[in-house]
Amino acid sequence: MYGLREMLLQEQKHLQGIIANTREKDIATPEGRLRISVDHGVARYYQCIDDRYGEYIPRDNVQLPRQLAQKAYNDTVLKTAEARAKHIAKCLKNYNDDELEQLFTSLHPERQKLITPVEPTFSQLQEQWYSEPYVGKAFKEGMPVILTEKGERVRSKSEKILADFFYRNNILYKYEKPLNLSGHGIVYPDFTFLSRKLRKEIYWEHEGMMDKPEYAIKAVKKLNSYQMNGILPGERLILTFETEQDVLNTRIVSELADKYLR
Repeated sequence: MYGLREMLLQEQKHLQGIIANTREKDIATPEGRLRISVDHGVARYYQCIDDRYGEYIPRDNVQLPRQLAQKAYNDTVLKTAEARAKHIAKCLKNYNDDELEQLFTSLHPERQKLITPVEPTFSQLQEQWYSEPYVGKAFKEGMPVILTEKGERVRSKSEKILADFFYRNNILYKYEKPLNLSGHGIVYPDFTFLSRKLRKEIYWEHEGMMDKPEYAIKAVKKLNSYQMNGILPGERLILTFETEQDVLNTRIVSELADKYLR
């Protein structure tokens, strides 16, 4: 399952936070454990340190039962979280998303020619996807001609920056490949990619004039349509924004590419 390793790493980080937080809370807890006895619907609390039945906790001491109950709960949480973290660490040690693919790609090229892999490699899928033709959005007459390093025409200098970044980093994309969003119609995402992790198309929209009210209204409507069609930011939709004061940040572009496109 592609993306499983990343999910395991995120869960490992989450569990490490729980473990650290729980251990910190246990530093100043009282001794013993809590025993609860209910008689005729009335609960009585006992602090058990050296014996089974423990010492009765007076009703005016409301803090001690809470502390002992929390202590027992924290102990259980800590043991469970530590066990899960240990299990995940063991899985991560031996797990690789690309393991089956690497069995094929590690073979000699001449041997690869004789074999049909059980599943197409990502390179094969990407090559097939990239070779499929499409008709992009037409340019209106009189628009400035902005060409990328790849020799492709784009609509803005910011799109050129993005396209050149992808080209230099060998990230295959399709510029303004049409996408039908139910309830909205055809849109032309700035860039479309085939995700290695999801094995699906993902989209990059750069909204470059968000300080212009009319542009911003249209942009929000389009982005809402993506989400209404199940294409969510942070999953299959990558977003960058720009105004006259805040231009496209190439560091953000690089970090987004590392997260979603590598």
